[in-house]
Amino acid sequence: MTNLAYDTDQAAPTVPEADIPAMDQLRPIPRISIQAFCETEGVAKPIERAGDDRRMAKAHLKVHMGGLETAIEFYQTAPTPNLVILESRREPRELIESLRRLAEVCDASTKVVVIGHYNDVWLYRELIKFGISEYVVAPVSLADIIGVISSIFVNPDAEPLGRTIAFIGAKGGVGSSTVAHNVGWSISTLFKSEVVVADMDLPFGTANINFDQDPAQGIAEAVFSPERIDEVYLDRLLAQCSENLSLLASPSTLDRIYDFEPDAFTQIIEIAQRSAPSVVLDVPHVWNGWTKTTLVQADEIVITATPELANLRNTKNLVDMLKKLRPNDAPPRLVLNQCGMPKRPEITAADFAEPLGIQPLAIIPFDPLFFGNAANNGRMLGEMDPKNAIVGMIAEMAHVLTGRSEIKVKKKQGLDALLGRLKNLKK
Repeated sequence: MTNLAYDTDQAAPTVPEADIPAMDQLRPIPRISIQAFCETEGVAKPIERAGDDRRMAKAHLKVHMGGLETAIEFYQTAPTPNLVILESRREPRELIESLRRLAEVCDASTKVVVIGHYNDVWLYRELIKFGISEYVVAPVSLADIIGVISSIFVNPDAEPLGRTIAFIGAKGGVGSSTVAHNVGWSISTLFKSEVVVADMDLPFGTANINFDQDPAQGIAEAVFSPERIDEVYLDRLLAQCSENLSLLASPSTLDRIYDFEPDAFTQIIEIAQRSAPSVVLDVPHVWNGWTKTTLVQADEIVITATPELANLRNTKNLVDMLKKLRPNDAPPRLVLNQCGMPKRPEITAADFAEPLGIQPLAIIPFDPLFFGNAANNGRMLGEMDPKNAIVGMIAEMAHVLTGRSEIKVKKKQGLDALLGRLKNLKK
């Protein structure tokens, strides 16, 4: 085994904020086996963190300390995986010679990525000529690692996967489903883009009521018959709500027990992603294996809460857990709903957001008449009153969640200012 030299600069435990947009563009890695042989901790750490990233959930990664000599010795008796990542500080010509020895014990189908410490054009050309899949110059980031693996194993000609946006309430009854359905409708209307809304609350879902639909089939048929799921079958289960919006409705009945394995919805979501650029997931307020998996694998998470203490506690628990489970992603988004309810003591938006460390994506005022009329008529808010200030907030959310804009930092974020703006627009 080679002598190990450790870098003094430790890699950061999470991806820098500047790298998060680059991470968002990376697609999930298929089910492959990867082994890495590293000489320094500065390279080993980001590779190890890549193994914990949600985009690598299907891949199996193992990191060994030791470079080329360790790999050569290891593969004398062990089969080679789909991909070998090698770090080497050897000089260019010595590195080429060592790779010839490695080739003698590697399967021809195994891909090899070399992480070197020489920024040398001649070396790069020789390595590519030798059959190395990619050469990367250290130092490397987590985004570099997943990006290189993706470039090798993800088909660049394949249709891009749709963006998944998961909505969950901090408590029951906070309006998470209503927000989810209206944001989905807004995306489909504003951008003339296909959207699939999946109602994952099988016993008590309300999407069919909110969209005024009564489909005979829906998400239950998909989850209870996973062997039949493909794009053609899923298309038959979708109810067309408008020109660009389709609904995967819940049965909303209690004639069976809805217990599922942690990955029960994974295949359904992946197929839906191939069918539409945006997939809105209406996740019920429960915490079990499949809801946890759904949230961890989503591209965006939106937590809807009302400005009360129990909501703050639950939101804090959700945010902390999701940050731990998704260390390389942006934190969840926060929507404060039903704000300014008469005679109810409330936590101010600033005090609610401060312990969470996240800025609210939207602060939606309490307007039971507007929301109630929309729900009772099976219409979206934008269909009832396109000029309403709340519809404008929903539209702004649609822009942010699809990556078309960022949250605007407002000088006045108090509820009084928002309610004043709402009243002015109504005049």
